[in-house]
Amino acid sequence: MGYGRSRRKGTWGLFILCLLASLYGLALIFSATRYDEDLHSAALKQAVALAVGVGLCLLLAVLPLRTLLDKLWWLLPLVSVGLLLLLVPLGNDDGTGNKSWIALPGGVFNLQPAEVVKILFILLLALQLIALEKKGLDRPVAVLLLGLHVLALCGLLYGVSGDIGMVAVYLAIYLVMLWSAGVHPLWLLGELALGIGAVFLLWSRLPEYVRMRFLVVLDHDLDPLGKGFQQERSLLAIGSGQITGQGYLQGTQTQSLSASALPARHTDFIFSVAGEELGLVGCLLILLLLGAIVLGCILLARREDKLLSCTAMGVAGMLGAQTILNVAMCLYAAPVVGVTLPFFSYGGSSLIASFGAVGVVLSLARDRIPGSGSWFRA
Repeated sequence: MGYGRSRRKGTWGLFILCLLASLYGLALIFSATRYDEDLHSAALKQAVALAVGVGLCLLLAVLPLRTLLDKLWWLLPLVSVGLLLLLVPLGNDDGTGNKSWIALPGGVFNLQPAEVVKILFILLLALQLIALEKKGLDRPVAVLLLGLHVLALCGLLYGVSGDIGMVAVYLAIYLVMLWSAGVHPLWLLGELALGIGAVFLLWSRLPEYVRMRFLVVLDHDLDPLGKGFQQERSLLAIGSGQITGQGYLQGTQTQSLSASALPARHTDFIFSVAGEELGLVGCLLILLLLGAIVLGCILLARREDKLLSCTAMGVAGMLGAQTILNVAMCLYAAPVVGVTLPFFSYGGSSLIASFGAVGVVLSLARDRIPGSGSWFRA
């Protein structure tokens, strides 16, 4: 009984951390949108998304997810492909350059299908790893099948949306899950080498604005008023906050109406808002919360349960990759690719998907391992 109570406290502690992070993010979004009357509804929309995300997380946590997956696993690829294909006739770029969003009826909220598909991808890849493990994951045919899975999905995602940032997150999830499942590191290094080689071969075919986003990271003086402008402003905002910041609702750039101030401050550069108004302390608190959430997923993945282990590591890889990419982007160490900071950046689809992913992990952690007739026997 004592162990069971301790285990439940550990899983719900993960939920509480996610809730605290999203409330912190909501406060930052409120500050980052006060300067513009057109954005005054952003915090309210995020609060609605938070309520939906929490509800989804709690619902998933009590659903018999293992039983549903055992019977309906075949829906995962169908729904994933179907959602992404909806972007062909219905997708819009929402001002980002990536055709990643679908306007929902009423025109108030947008849906980003790739955010939903992330969860389905993690579950389907976990099932594939479990099935292939029976004969060995280091077999060339197993590695080939896993590679074809991620290449097909990422190819479809990029083809319909052009969203390189989301593709990078999917690839990070894939590598983390394969590594944690026990695929030999040499296979992963070989795939990385092939991926880097493909980028070099296809470099000239990438849109010029995408290439420039990468090049300005290597040379900050290349286009400081163009493709490097956002990150120059970001560094200035973070640096000006010093240790404790300029004060909540008091940031020079965060509260400025000037077109030369920090752009996308409530979305891509919410971390920079924290740096300017709350300083190093505020930034470290963000990293501490997100680090604790990722660590919580990793700790759950240590249980003797293959489905939970693979899925929890996939969610940890997803949240960890997004955090690293977004923070590196704000620090001018990675290109601007539109990756959200989990639980913090404005974006209903991202917030709901993050809570949904955690809900999946909570559900699998709550359930006991089924009998020997199930796919998911550890």
